[in-house]
Amino acid sequence: MSKKTTGHTAMLIGYIFFGMNLNISKYVLDASVNPMGLNGIRFLFGALAFWFLSLFKQERVERKDLIVLFLASLFGLLINQVLFFQGLTRTSPIDSSVITTSIPIITMLLSALILKEPITWLKVLGVIIGATGAILLVFSSQQAVGNGAGNMLGNLLVFGSCFSFSVYLVVIKPIIHKYSPITIMKWMFLFAAVPFVPFNIGNMRSIPFDQLSSDALLSLGYILVFATVIPYLLVPIGQRYLRPTTVAMYNYVQPLVAAILATFLGQDVYTLPKAFAAVLVFSGVYLVTRSKSRADLEKNSPHEA
Repeated sequence: MSKKTTGHTAMLIGYIFFGMNLNISKYVLDASVNPMGLNGIRFLFGALAFWFLSLFKQERVERKDLIVLFLASLFGLLINQVLFFQGLTRTSPIDSSVITTSIPIITMLLSALILKEPITWLKVLGVIIGATGAILLVFSSQQAVGNGAGNMLGNLLVFGSCFSFSVYLVVIKPIIHKYSPITIMKWMFLFAAVPFVPFNIGNMRSIPFDQLSSDALLSLGYILVFATVIPYLLVPIGQRYLRPTTVAMYNYVQPLVAAILATFLGQDVYTLPKAFAAVLVFSGVYLVTRSKSRADLEKNSPHEA
C-alpha cells in the first residue's frame, strides 16, 4: 500500500474502535463507574501496555522532543479525556456528537496559524460537507434523540475536550515522523498517568468491580484494549502520513459507527437519511484529502529557492 493508503486504513480502523466506544463508554459510566476512575484506569493500563511493548521496540528520545511529548500528552490525553468523560456524564450523546464535529474546523484553523497550512476552498468545502453529514446522522438517530437533552456545562466540557484534541494534532505533527507509535504512546501515557493516577486512587478504588455485571466488565475490557491500546497504536500511523486536518476529519466516522452499532443492537433503525449522511461524511474526508497542502503549494511555487 502507498503511504497515504496506509495512513487512511490505520485511521479508519482506529476510529471504528473509537466510534464503538461512544456507546460502550456511556454504558459503563451509567453502571456506577465514575469518569475520573475510568480515566485513571485507562492511563495506567495504557502506560503499562505501551512500556511493555517498548521492550521489543527501544528508541532513544531527544530531550527537546520529550517536552513536545509532554505537551501532546497534556492536550491529547489528560485534558481531552478528562473533559470529555466529565462532559459525557452531564450531557446527552446527541449534544456531544454534534460538538465533536468542531474538531476538524478547529484543527484547520490551528494548522493555518501554527503550521502555516493553507486554508483552501476545497478543504473548507470538505469540512463543511463532512460536518453536515455527521450532524444529519446524529439528528436522524432515534437512540440519540431518546436520550434527552444535555446541559450547558456538559456541552462546554465536551467542546473544551475537542479544542484540546485539536491542539494535540498540531503539536505532535513535527515529531510524528521521528519515532515509532509505541515510543510516542509510551511517553504520552506515562506523562498522563504520573500526575493523574496518584490523585485519583480513591476514584479508581471506588469502582465496584465485584458488583459490575459481566456485560459491564466486558465493556470495560473493550475500553482498555480496543479503545485505548489498539487505536492509539494506529492513529499515529495516520498522523505520520496525513495532514492534521485530514486526521481530524476521521472524527466524523465516530457518530457513523455509533449509529451502525446501535442499528445492529436493535437500538435504532436504518434509514435513507443515515445512508445519505454517511455519503456526506466520506465525501468530506475525500475533499479534504484532495486539497492542496503547504508542501504541495511550495513545490509548485515558481519562487521556490
